[in-house]
Amino acid sequence: MLKRSVPILAAALALTAAGAVFAADTVLMSRDWAMGMCDAWNQDPTLTEGLAKWMQNDKDRGYKLLRVYRLDCPDSPQIQLRVSDREGAVTCVEAGLATDEELDSSCDYAMFAKTDRWLEMGAGKYGPMWGMMSGRLKFKGPKWEAMNNMGPFKSFLLLVGEVPGTTDTCPTLPVEEPMDTEEQPEEMPEAEPTEIGG
Repeated sequence: MLKRSVPILAAALALTAAGAVFAADTVLMSRDWAMGMCDAWNQDPTLTEGLAKWMQNDKDRGYKLLRVYRLDCPDSPQIQLRVSDREGAVTCVEAGLATDEELDSSCDYAMFAKTDRWLEMGAGKYGPMWGMMSGRLKFKGPKWEAMNNMGPFKSFLLLVGEVPGTTDTCPTLPVEEPMDTEEQPEEMPEAEPTEIGG
């Protein structure tokens, strides 16, 4: 158990160093919320220890991608988690805004639902099976693989209710803060023209 906890702790420390500190107004399924979700994943043994066989289907890339978003926020950026095997523990190693990398439908996952449906599943009112059968949870990915991992799948959905996030607004792209004038690089003085000959 101690051996498995080392990579998980390392991942958690890396996320903290990256600024995964929740503000009171962290928006559900925003970039910062995704980082909190990643940390929560690494604290859940159903996910870190119960998905060893599931993790083997990574198309020899060494990772799987999971993307989620709120269906009633169509203009919002999607978020993703990147999970990898770290010494036997299925660990979330990266989280944030979805990249341009195309998902592989044979091993990666995309899940989307309306905000109120996410909250219902996060509260445990129903699980992934009923969510998909009722059409409340939209799903893209290896369905048979997901069907064989309903326990961890349910744990993942419950984390949505455990990781704090407001739903008053939709996620937006983070605003880049302007560079401090003191940190801006100094302009190089123009070189004096050099006469050739004469």
